[in-house]
Amino acid sequence: MKSTTLAPAHPLTDGRTSAAPLVQALRGERPGRTPVWFMRQAGRSLPEYREVRRGTGMLEACLRPDLAAEITLQPVRRHGVDAAVFFSDIVVPLKLAGVGVDIAPGVGPVMDQPYRTADDVARLTSRGLDDAALEPIREAVALTVAELGSTPLLGFGGAPFTLAAYLVEGRPSRDHLAARTLMHADPETWDALVAWTADLTGAFLRAQVEAGASAVQLFDSWAGSLSLADYTARVAPSSARALAFVAGSGVPAIHFGTGTGHLLPALRDVLVTAGVPDHAVGIDYRTPLDEAAALLPGVPLQGNIDPALLGAPWDVLEAHVRDVVSRGLKAPGHVVNLGHGVPPDTDPTVLTRVVELVHSL
Repeated sequence: MKSTTLAPAHPLTDGRTSAAPLVQALRGERPGRTPVWFMRQAGRSLPEYREVRRGTGMLEACLRPDLAAEITLQPVRRHGVDAAVFFSDIVVPLKLAGVGVDIAPGVGPVMDQPYRTADDVARLTSRGLDDAALEPIREAVALTVAELGSTPLLGFGGAPFTLAAYLVEGRPSRDHLAARTLMHADPETWDALVAWTADLTGAFLRAQVEAGASAVQLFDSWAGSLSLADYTARVAPSSARALAFVAGSGVPAIHFGTGTGHLLPALRDVLVTAGVPDHAVGIDYRTPLDEAAALLPGVPLQGNIDPALLGAPWDVLEAHVRDVVSRGLKAPGHVVNLGHGVPPDTDPTVLTRVVELVHSL
């Protein structure tokens, strides 16, 4: 599979979201209000989500267009956030390509087997992702965009390293030792694996943009386990390959990883290499935004409220949010978000109050 040039996506050419605060901020502008949304805002913290998903498995919910659209819209209705983020999962492209994967409650993605040898990877990479398999994704995005009006939809995908790590480990891992071992023990096999996962994610992102997403975010959940040298040599090229699938679309892109304070310039370089002209780097809760801005001059930033403080007394959380917004002024554009995802036990009313606070500043 190869990336191809994409015509500009319709949300930015028909004017519906081009003036949205989120899109402006991702282009390095300062809109009339600071935009805010939350990673994992659509999910377990909302009682309406738990109700609508009752009796339906996670991956089944992701691939039912009507249900995926409804779940995507729920936090926009409740919180008044400045963007919806498409409800799906980073392993959906693997499933659509025929990989045996499930999401085990309380565990996360679990593969049918670990893929750790050259033969294992050769069997994987012989599979493609048929364009027709992505039709439920396009349908869900189109249904969502039709309801959102001027509120932008963020598409998203998992970075090639994170998908490859799940495949090699077979399940979530603390240190991704098997994946990092394969990277060094058989670099040719490793490169083939991350090129394949890059093409899956790239096609997944492109389908969302074609159906109406106004921006995309590439998540690299596990990149923080890598040294800068390993990331630059063995991971960054595949991440750029994935983002190149939407480089000609006219939509901005965000690159985010957890534990990646030592990789921030490299994350930016991925966006530049991919040819995405409007881009931002997501910052996790470990790096203050003013320090990130100094490392990334001229680059819009996203982040970085500490999710742990969502359970703190309001005066503590309010002071923290004000500090985040203040530090974010050092960047040319700033999208307020968490420095990771919404914890499942978060009180939804707290998220609504955070949105109101950010909008008031």
